Amino acid sequence: MKTELVTKAYEIAKERYAAIGVDTEKVLKQMQDFHLSLHCWQADDVKGFEVQAGALSGGIQSTGDFPGAARNIDELRQDILKAKSLIPGNHRLNLHEIYGDFKGKVVDRDEVTVEHFQSWIDWAKDNNTMLDFNSSSFSHPKSGSLTLANPDEGIRQFWVEHTKRCRDIANAMGEAQGDPCIMNLWVHDGCKDVSVNHALYRNTLKKSLDEVFAKEQPMMKDCIEGKVFGIGLESFTVGSHDFYTAYAAQNDKILTIDTGHYHPTESAADKVSAVLPFLKELMLHVSRPVRWDSDHVTIMDDPTQELFFEIVRAGALDRVHYGLDFFDGSINRIGAYVIGSRSAQKCMLRALLEPRETISQLELAGEGYKVLAIIEEQKAMPWQAVYDEFCVRNNVPVGQEFIADIDQYVADVISKR
Repeated sequence: MKTELVTKAYEIAKERYAAIGVDTEKVLKQMQDFHLSLHCWQADDVKGFEVQAGALSGGIQSTGDFPGAARNIDELRQDILKAKSLIPGNHRLNLHEIYGDFKGKVVDRDEVTVEHFQSWIDWAKDNNTMLDFNSSSFSHPKSGSLTLANPDEGIRQFWVEHTKRCRDIANAMGEAQGDPCIMNLWVHDGCKDVSVNHALYRNTLKKSLDEVFAKEQPMMKDCIEGKVFGIGLESFTVGSHDFYTAYAAQNDKILTIDTGHYHPTESAADKVSAVLPFLKELMLHVSRPVRWDSDHVTIMDDPTQELFFEIVRAGALDRVHYGLDFFDGSINRIGAYVIGSRSAQKCMLRALLEPRETISQLELAGEGYKVLAIIEEQKAMPWQAVYDEFCVRNNVPVGQEFIADIDQYVADVISKR
């Protein structure tokens, strides 16, 4: 699209938003400071680079076998940089522990050290990218149905040691980049069928978390993430939303809200204002559940839009961290990155463009029909022109122009794998 057309459309949009009290230049500045944490596992379907890697397990799965998945660390880095080049703004990278640079050596999960991520730290510095991190409890001979909640002391200690080492790595990443590394802890622990030991498992998980978090790590932030159920673990989840909400509030940890980790009739957006009075910060994992935690690519659907509206309406922009968490192997993986990231950005943009003070005052004055009228009219406002301007200012393709760019990348790079 010609830049002059984008600029013309933006100037009209700027005037229209100014008429309802919204400063689009202020919003564009806020968008520039809105950093997503891109998830490395979209590029290779959650395989990672362990020499001893087995099949994906632990209550998660990636579906599809579209050609071109990254096969090694160099290809994954190349794909991530390509995706970043098509997304306006500068964004972080979220690594799982299984994506270490193991250099062809067998390194078990309780043996991993900063050494195995030094090349990632160097790469991130060279590419102006901040790193976030995750422990990896799945797809391992000792993961089974229970890891940190396992009554078997040997297995429990294995995962406690793994998670402690991950915190060491995250802290080193934070020190190197001069900005705290956000480390997420999620374990799949649960039961396939009827269980009578719920209290035992939850007390064991609490004990493990207390041990893991005992060491102060000043340059990383701990997140804990609950879930409704996992594949093969449908009847009971040890680390439920209630469990982790209570633990986070009591122990000053960040709660991770994953949009796919709730019952289909629950609203992840509603949880934002419900927990923020008790927590300093939140972490988001944004995906798209289709009937279950299926991790479809994020789009501008109603649940995602409501999530970002809720954050902005709560005045919580500086208290929420934004990560993506989908892994669709059925479509072009670079395309998945770009679609999901730009969709999340558009949801945030629309939330920032809302005349919040006006709507809030009308609601408090009991003018319900005016509230509904303005919210509905906002859907037809020219927010897309503002997003196009955001793309132009960041020198990335406008609209669907990124499709041709990805096709060229497929021809030049992916097709040769």
